Amino acid sequence: MTDLFAYAMQQRGDADAPLAARMRPRDFDEFVGQEHLTGPNRVLRRAIEADQVPSMLLWGPPGSGKTTLANLIAAHTKAHFETVSAVTAGVADLRRAVESARERLALNGQRTILFVDEIHRFNKAQQDVILPHVEAGTVTFIGATTENPSFEVIAPLLSRSMVYTLGQLTDDHVGAIIDHALTDAERGLGKYTFVLEDDARQLLVDAASGDARTALNCLELAALVTQPDAHGVRTVTLSTVEDALQHRALHYDKTGDQHYDTISAFIKSVRGSDPDAAVYWLVRMLDAGEDPMFIARRIIILAAEDIGMADPGALPVAVAAQQAVHFIGLPEGAIPLAEATVYLATAPKSNSAYAALGKAREDVREHGGLPVPLHLRNAVTGLMRRQGYGEGYKYAHDYPEHFAKMQNLPERLKGHRYYQPSDQGYERDVAERVAKWWGEARGKDHRGRGTE
Repeated sequence: MTDLFAYAMQQRGDADAPLAARMRPRDFDEFVGQEHLTGPNRVLRRAIEADQVPSMLLWGPPGSGKTTLANLIAAHTKAHFETVSAVTAGVADLRRAVESARERLALNGQRTILFVDEIHRFNKAQQDVILPHVEAGTVTFIGATTENPSFEVIAPLLSRSMVYTLGQLTDDHVGAIIDHALTDAERGLGKYTFVLEDDARQLLVDAASGDARTALNCLELAALVTQPDAHGVRTVTLSTVEDALQHRALHYDKTGDQHYDTISAFIKSVRGSDPDAAVYWLVRMLDAGEDPMFIARRIIILAAEDIGMADPGALPVAVAAQQAVHFIGLPEGAIPLAEATVYLATAPKSNSAYAALGKAREDVREHGGLPVPLHLRNAVTGLMRRQGYGEGYKYAHDYPEHFAKMQNLPERLKGHRYYQPSDQGYERDVAERVAKWWGEARGKDHRGRGTE
């Protein structure tokens, strides 16, 4: 539990602090990005400048400015600003902070703002400790998180906090931050004569993926190892930045938002018949260390749910990919995963089997265990035969085209239809057969409505 250490270092101009910490904005004029929150006349900025800060959650990706915004609040408020990191703190730390806030309020009327960084790392019991003191007004709560607060923050605390979403910084934002660091002589690299080659700058921007901290950390490393020429000019080249970057770990949490967002993008790209996007998201997951068997399972589900009867060959391809990656592992296992991804993305699409399953489930849940029609029951004893078991059953192979029309649903569901074939791919042939067997007017849908 500390005051904002990085902010204090920045204010002192500590030369030993990392460049990213030294370059933290000191006021809103230096704050880059998040204009929807901190632009002139925006409500949050006006509240901070007026020292009327509500309890809030700052939600955004790494490097988007959550801690920086907390720094600005600390700089503007007359309240005592206390910081707790959920990575290292526990219930005892929270209780000490709250008790100090209570004493401070009672003795001199000073408010306390409690800033909890990485709030999603606190479990329910730890978050429960904060709740009553937020309700009582003992502390104003500010939490920062990279994860969706809807899932990671308890509902009572969430309902008592404003949620402010910080977006990923754009390339222009990151570029502006890099340029400022190169020219700022007080806190940045401006006291030296640095020239950042255009292609090196572009690589920094691209590699950062909206994370200003990543860009500044890499810039600092590349700059520190660049020797001056005879005129004292240090030219940071593309090769130096490449060497400094090496293989940058992607922003990805296998149990968090990045996990769910990326697999969602993959599924929707396959469903949307976009093989290029689908392969891109596949690579994003694999390069970030996602479990290939998780991806393979999703591919199998996609084959059955979204391609289905339009191309029945998709499911065997998906299962074969799962078996292949299980057998050979990575990195070569990425090849059958890519093949299955492209196959599914370029296949005709139908969710008719998936839809039929859902419709049938509705009737089962609504009507329960309706009795099996007598003619479909096996008559294995004389008593069963006398009771009519099997009577009237038509053995399909004894009839032309191996089809015999009869009622196979429970009487109460007579005429209900669950499977509606599409006109895609192989399923066009299926639709023709079904229409020929059962007639163009196929009775009622699963809710009892007429269908054609």
